[in-house]
Amino acid sequence: MALSNKQTEISENCAIDFSDLKAVMFNATLKPAGEKSHTDTLMDVVAEIFAMQDVAVKRHRLSEYRLAPGVYPDMTEHGWDRDDWPKLSPDVFEADIVILGTPIWLGEKSSIAQAFIEKLYAHSGETNEKGQYAFYGKVGGCVATGNEDGIKHVGMGVLYSMQHVGFTIPPQADCGWIGPAGPGPSYGDEQDDGSRAGFENEFTQRNTTFMAFNLLHAARMLKDAGGYPAAGNVRTEWDRGVKPGWPNPEHR
Repeated sequence: MALSNKQTEISENCAIDFSDLKAVMFNATLKPAGEKSHTDTLMDVVAEIFAMQDVAVKRHRLSEYRLAPGVYPDMTEHGWDRDDWPKLSPDVFEADIVILGTPIWLGEKSSIAQAFIEKLYAHSGETNEKGQYAFYGKVGGCVATGNEDGIKHVGMGVLYSMQHVGFTIPPQADCGWIGPAGPGPSYGDEQDDGSRAGFENEFTQRNTTFMAFNLLHAARMLKDAGGYPAAGNVRTEWDRGVKPGWPNPEHR
């Protein structure tokens, strides 16, 4: 969707330079490539705000890939014949901002969203050049859509998981839209009067704007600071006696 007048005004009036930031957005819709995704439609708003700030954005629909079960970075080394995560993980490591978008099913994030989180967890034993966990210095956010309650519940699970593996979660790092309970229009669907469901919902558009800019602000501060200081949070200072081959030392 085109940004609302208010969103456009806010974006145009921002004088902060975010042009060196990179963002990657993962859509965990259950729909295959080429089929309309309501989650993508709300993620479009975030992507457009980022574009107005000259942020480089990559997007992936996770249903186009095979994320093999397991919490190792490449599950073909552990029995599976295919794992596309090694194709996607470089984009995570190159990004300053990582956003997971998901539909809500039975009050939960999608199964593909959970698989994505497990893939992030596969790197929980890796460290950066300072010896901190590998995702330190990156910022995480969550977008949720559906026709049932659960935006805050989904955001809670996604954002907790991301911070647990090292992402920074700024204030208001989630946004979403849900229609009336039960069957009905989903985000972006054309309605009888020609309007698009959710586009005029100020609560959703406000929170989406807040989320986008809070992710940008947190990423800006972390990048300018060179990440977190390496004091009291260096994983490698505790590595004596780690069992070789474990990707997740906390599971010892």
